[in-house]
This record gives sequence, structure tokens and C-alpha cells, in this order.
Amino acid sequence: MKPLPPKPASRPEKVSLWRYMRLFRKDILSAQPAKLYRAWMAEFRTPFFRSYLVNDPELVKEVLTRNPQAFPKSERIGAGLRPLLGNSVFLTNGKTWKRQRRIIDPAFEGGRLRDTYAGIFAAADAGVARLGDKADGDAVEIEEITSHIAADVIFRTLFSIPIEDETAQKVFRAFRAYQRTQPILNLAAFIRGPSWMPRFLRSETRKTAQEIRSLITKLTRERLAQIAAGTAPDDLATKIMTTPDPETGQTFTLDEMVDQVAIFFLAGHETSASTLSWSLYLLALYPDWQSALADEADAFDGAFASLSSLKHTRDVFRETLRLYPPVPMMVREASQNQTFRGRAVRKGAQIVLSPWHLHRHARLWDNPDAFDPNRWATQSGKASARDAYMPFSAGTRMCSGAGFAQIEGVVLLARLLGAYRFERDVGRDPVPVAHLTVRSKEGIWLRIISR
Repeated sequence: MKPLPPKPASRPEKVSLWRYMRLFRKDILSAQPAKLYRAWMAEFRTPFFRSYLVNDPELVKEVLTRNPQAFPKSERIGAGLRPLLGNSVFLTNGKTWKRQRRIIDPAFEGGRLRDTYAGIFAAADAGVARLGDKADGDAVEIEEITSHIAADVIFRTLFSIPIEDETAQKVFRAFRAYQRTQPILNLAAFIRGPSWMPRFLRSETRKTAQEIRSLITKLTRERLAQIAAGTAPDDLATKIMTTPDPETGQTFTLDEMVDQVAIFFLAGHETSASTLSWSLYLLALYPDWQSALADEADAFDGAFASLSSLKHTRDVFRETLRLYPPVPMMVREASQNQTFRGRAVRKGAQIVLSPWHLHRHARLWDNPDAFDPNRWATQSGKASARDAYMPFSAGTRMCSGAGFAQIEGVVLLARLLGAYRFERDVGRDPVPVAHLTVRSKEGIWLRIISR
């Protein structure tokens, strides 16, 4: 019998609010009861607000696709991220968010993805080269390696600089420190208050956020100067900085651009690193699939037009996103009274959409906890995906970089598996936890061997 991929243990059914807050702060996944993997909806009450976790596919569509304006992003989770992300597109709502998307979206449309391909491919090959001295069969922590490669992709495609650039190195190190000090939840998520209310963030978190924003400001100022001089490279940063809002004709200000670059780094770097590391672990756990992907990689000529030949690689990447969605939960707020499944949902209630639970829902997927990339070629798998698969969210707020991320993941996997074999460090299997993204509690340890 094949082993199942790691899944965190669920908490007991009934715990006190304070116990739940402590569990939630440590890890959002193991803080939830097992019944959420079968429930269509669950209500959670606190003295401060009510929260509804929604798995019913029709309600998910109502919140994200049919009536998204009635369910804006909640400030409760965003409160802890504002020192780093400011007013980025990840946190805004309404007219501000619509304006930001009108400027950002063109950078990730159609032919622009082809334009970013060279940077993705170069970062992949640089990552392969750096791994050479680690391919000696000793166990190494793979999350740190994938973080480095994913950050290199962002630097090359956004600012046309490799991670070896001095400023890029500083940004990367600061982001690593930020990820370790930033919990997914702080007191502001439970207690609503005015904008001036202290957010009880750790001093290290604030300090690191300030350092990151200072470095991003430096990169952004330099790029604006290059644009003014007519010497700027045609990359994502230049495209976004020079794209006017089609309704107002205005481009982003310096401060606005710094906010957007911060979320590009956080979303593009953290989420890609998480998925890549889990993919490599799953392939070490299921060596037959690793062999199939290595064969595809050997036949891949590296051309953008040949990406369609990496079918098994694409399906493994999709299956990894299903089992380990980088962003495990999204929080919206009801802007008016609603009725969900015959239950009154009052204005101000929190609506939690959980890719983690939806992707493993026992009523929506066949054998939901199993690693089965073949499911993506079946009718039942395709039907489940339509109702219960949203690693990049859905509807109007679907991640602008979803297409970019899927190309990046497939290319990185193909280049790494074409050069190396990855094996488990037996007895050291990872335990998933969620902080900013779904990572392993004590890292993911694998042995790397040259092919």
C-alpha cells in the first residue's frame, strides 16, 4: 500500500476560545477540527465576531465569482501584513483595488508571459548549477534551496537582475527573516479597532518589514530613473511602472509601486518556493512519478513552445497545489446581511474560504488525501477541479500571476529533475504547518544525487 502524503493532525472538537487562539497562532491547519473535511459550512463564534468556514461549492462561487463586491477582503488578516504590504493589491478593496488591477493585469497577459520565460529559465539553470556541490547524497533542507531559486525568478523577471546582485541578496535575506517572525494571525484578527489601534506586531517583524521596503524603494527609484533616461529593460517592473490606468491616465506613484513590488515578492517568492519544495518531496515519496518526470525533462528542448510536452510535470504541479495550497485560507467579510444554507449571516461576519479543506474535501474528491496526478485526466477529477480547486483564488480576485506561477513551477521542476534525483531522508518526513504559506514544521529534508 502506498503511503499517504503528510497531513497535520486535527484538534479536538471542542476547545476554548483562548486555546483556539493559541493553536491558531502556532498553526492554522492543526487548529481546525477534522469535521471540516466533510462539512459544507461551519460556524465559529467569539465574543468579538462570528466566522463561517464555507466549503459548499455554490456558496464559494457566490462569494468569489457571482457577488464578490458583497464580500470584500477582511481587514482582520490584512492588519498584520500592512507594515510590509501597505496598500498593495493583495489588501485593498473597491475602487482602489479595481484601479490597481487595471494597471497590473496587462503585465501578465498573453504574450507578456512569453517575454518573462527567459528569466524563469535562466533562474532554473542557475539553481541547477548552485545545487552541484550539494548533490553528494547527504540530506539537505530543501525549502531554503527552493526559496533561493524562487527569489531568483522574481528578481530576474521583475527587475532583470540575478539574485547574486547585492541589493537582491539583501532583499532575499530580509524576506527570509520576515517569514520566520510573521504569524498568520495577531490580536487584531480577533479584536476589531480603529486604524490607530496598536497591532501588537513583534518588533522584529516591524523592523524587517521596514528594511524590505527600504530596499524595494531603492530598486524602484533606480528603475524610475532608467525609465526617464530611456535605458530601462523591458521587464515586469518597467511594464507596470509605465502602464497608465485606462480610465484616469495615471500611473503608479513611487509609494504605490513599492507596495505592489512588496506583494510580488511575497506572493511570487513564498508561494512558488512552498509548492516547489512540496513537489520535490512528493516525487521523492513516489519515485515512479519522479522517473516519469525525469523522462519528460530529458525530452524537453527548453523552448517556450514545448511546454505543452511536459504533461506529467504539469499534472504533478497541479496535484501538489491541491494537496499543499500555498495560501491555505482566505478571509472575506459580509458587507450586508446574508443567508447561507438557511442560516442568517450578519453584516460584518467573517467568511473563511479554505483551499486546504476544499482541496481535500471527502464529498468533492475521490481519495482526497492521496497523491494521484492521474486524476487530472479523468472526468471525475476535472469535475472536482471545477467545484473545489482554487490555489490562486477565483473570480475577479484570482491572482494576476497565476499563469506565470504555473509556467514557473513546471519549468523549475523539469530543469531540476533533468539534472538530479531526490530521495527522502527516511524518518524525517515533513509535518505541514501554515504561517504565511504552507511550509514544513522543521523543514523538508531530501538527499540530492546527480543523474
